[in-house]
Amino acid sequence: MSKEIIFTEHAPAAIGTYSQAVRSAGTIWVSGQIPLDPLTKELVPGDMEAQTRRVFDNVQAIVTAAGASLDDVVKVTIYLVDLQHFALVNRVMASYFREPYPARAAVGVASLPRGAAIEMDCIVQP
Repeated sequence: MSKEIIFTEHAPAAIGTYSQAVRSAGTIWVSGQIPLDPLTKELVPGDMEAQTRRVFDNVQAIVTAAGASLDDVVKVTIYLVDLQHFALVNRVMASYFREPYPARAAVGVASLPRGAAIEMDCIVQP
């Protein structure tokens, strides 16, 4: 089975041994994105809403680079260091996605790379 690597400069370059996204058999698998600024490669300053929006912006940039849109996202997984931010994530997500929403899981975790408070990955089926 062939793989196509997806890359865009509008999202942070990988900080490890992975690709921003991979297309295989028509499905796009977007790697976990934390709130890194694509230009500075640093966590965005600001509150949890700013961090959450940066994560969604990064994912959207990768999905767009793959020739798809957020309407094509079928599954989202969100990792939160503090599940008290669940309602905020719902509100932000509603500003990026429209109904019918993709399937989603929100998972509480002990820590994330670079001390991030949120990470998100997704599966896209254009």
